[in-house]
Amino acid sequence: MYALMIVRYRRPIAEIEAVTEAHRAYLRTLQAQGILLASGPMDPRNGGVILFRVQDANPLADLDAIRDGDPFFQQGLATYEPLVWKVSFGKEGLDRL
Repeated sequence: MYALMIVRYRRPIAEIEAVTEAHRAYLRTLQAQGILLASGPMDPRNGGVILFRVQDANPLADLDAIRDGDPFFQQGLATYEPLVWKVSFGKEGLDRL
């Protein structure tokens, strides 16, 4: 199962930038575990989008745990919109990532 997380900043960009490296370090740990497939900021930079591989059984629990570990969330800098995604076309390509 796959999921998207829409991250929207709640604070000025200067506050976001002060925590961005910690956020990216956290994302790198998720990538090393095979959970994070792709991520990046939106343009204009008012948030970001993250693509995850999650368990089929309880994807929202996985996404809550991922959100709870993010320094942006821990410091109240962003809101998170989890979207569970049942990929129909292109799933084979994602499965190879």
